[in-house]
Amino acid sequence: MASNQNPISAIDMLTSALRSNIIPNQEYLLQGSVIDSSAEVLHNRLRGLCDAAETGPETFHDHEMCFSLKASSPGGTPQQQQSFLLRVRRALDHPEYPWQLRYLGQPELGEKNQPTVLRSCIDIACTPNVVEFLSELGCRIEFEYVLKGYLFRKGRMKVTMSKIFRMGQAKSPDSLEAMTGSYLVELSLLAPSGQDAVADEIKVFAEQLRPLVHLEKIGYRRLQSYS
Repeated sequence: MASNQNPISAIDMLTSALRSNIIPNQEYLLQGSVIDSSAEVLHNRLRGLCDAAETGPETFHDHEMCFSLKASSPGGTPQQQQSFLLRVRRALDHPEYPWQLRYLGQPELGEKNQPTVLRSCIDIACTPNVVEFLSELGCRIEFEYVLKGYLFRKGRMKVTMSKIFRMGQAKSPDSLEAMTGSYLVELSLLAPSGQDAVADEIKVFAEQLRPLVHLEKIGYRRLQSYS
């Protein structure tokens, strides 16, 4: 028998889930780097500390593109326009995987005693035509690069060791040039809003990786002022 109640739309369900704080839309993050000659030592240390020590970490080989979209406000000047950053990532080693669209909000450093950077983060699986879709929306590609590395898991936490490569003039993932002589190391955790206690959990784990790598809050706004 058909119900007389109005069907619940996907937007209504998403809004309700966000208000109930059951969607992990906040990323807690610490970052650092390790030179190539010390990467193997850190790799072994992470393998011993993280889950699935016997099987080892996952590997990834991804192509990532960063798009920006200017958001104008009424009466605002072009200099006051805010840019929304969207990232599109595809797995080069697993072309059958869905592409990923990620929104990252502005990092919040918060109080000095706050252990990690906090930023909004929403991931969406999508199809390869997402690049064309973003272009039609008016998004502009800012930069792109290729990442190769390892993914470790420790409970809800995720640790990545990424080697970043610049794409050649042909813009082909096959013509790559390492951008630095080090690995980018990121320790992160996705959680619903209001679970700030997990930041202490991340900080404790980061301390276990010293002195091999020093993971800390990165002041993005301060870096932008120097660029």
